[in-house]
Amino acid sequence: MLEFNLQFFADKDDKTEEPTQKKLTDARSEGQVAKSREIGNCLGLFVFFLVLRFMVAGIGNSFIDVFNMMYSIIPNVTVYPSGEMPFRQMSIVFRTGIYNIVSIVLPIMLIGFIVAFVGNLVQVKWKPTTKPLKPKFSKLDPIKGMKRIFSANSLVELLKSLVKLFLIGFICYVYIKDKAFLIFTLYEIPLMQGISVVGNTIIDLGIRISAFYIVLAAADFGYQKWKFHKDMKMSKQEVKDEYKNSEGDPQVKGKIKSKMMEASRRRMMQKLPQADVVITNPTHYAVAIKYEPSEKDAPYVLAKGEGYLAQKIKEVAKENKIEIVENKPVARMLYHNVEIGETVPPELYQAVAEILAFVYHLQGKI
Repeated sequence: MLEFNLQFFADKDDKTEEPTQKKLTDARSEGQVAKSREIGNCLGLFVFFLVLRFMVAGIGNSFIDVFNMMYSIIPNVTVYPSGEMPFRQMSIVFRTGIYNIVSIVLPIMLIGFIVAFVGNLVQVKWKPTTKPLKPKFSKLDPIKGMKRIFSANSLVELLKSLVKLFLIGFICYVYIKDKAFLIFTLYEIPLMQGISVVGNTIIDLGIRISAFYIVLAAADFGYQKWKFHKDMKMSKQEVKDEYKNSEGDPQVKGKIKSKMMEASRRRMMQKLPQADVVITNPTHYAVAIKYEPSEKDAPYVLAKGEGYLAQKIKEVAKENKIEIVENKPVARMLYHNVEIGETVPPELYQAVAEILAFVYHLQGKI
């Protein structure tokens, strides 16, 4: 006895998240799009029979002219004494006939192809890619092949084909049943009239089948869009992995940011000895101010810090004999509203100017 584990063919991914724009873009570049092949097929078929309906008389006359031309050439073919037909002359006759027939049929086929192409273009827009044509050895994997054969998608495609065959067969049966009396009288009517009856029957039946096919294709297009969206859904882990790949690992980014802040603090502490004054909120904040008219029009923040960094700023200030002035509101305002290198805002001009004047007076500069 052989035991089969049907869960082997089940989709075990818990894809509950909506697809990201990056995944949709990558899928598009790989040629994966929400597209129904039935749309292009049904539109091409419908236009083909519609063109035949309006051009059948001209096409029929063209075919008759071709056959008349061929039969008018054949009597002029020189037959060998042995009774054999000359191959070269006969090949010219047949080539001429085939060329004329193709020239009649080709415009109709070309119209059908253009309509089918436009039908596919409307669905997926214009973005050609050659990636689907590249060989993939993963497609040769027998296990994955078995999964594709016994997948839900294969079952849906089988059901679609059966439904199409059944409904098309039913349409043919109903239509031909109504035309049965004409078909049974074909042997009693002239050849040209019989050809006209058969041609009209085929064209009318083709238009009916094509119209039904359009309805079926529209339903299939809706299903393909739903299926594509479902297939593109991502698991929570996939979303995290994509974020890491595109934006970088948060831990790595945190370390980089920490390194950058550390380097910035070092540069700030190196410039700190150039400050004119350090304004403090004695234990929490420290802001170093410098005023150099040749550099900037107003005093600017040379360094600032909170907590431990504020203590370090005050230590460096003491080592370099920079005046430390306690002013709680000004220190808080500068720390929270002015970045390093920015000038003091106009509303703090007077307060900072008074502090600088006090410092310059102590230093004997004024």
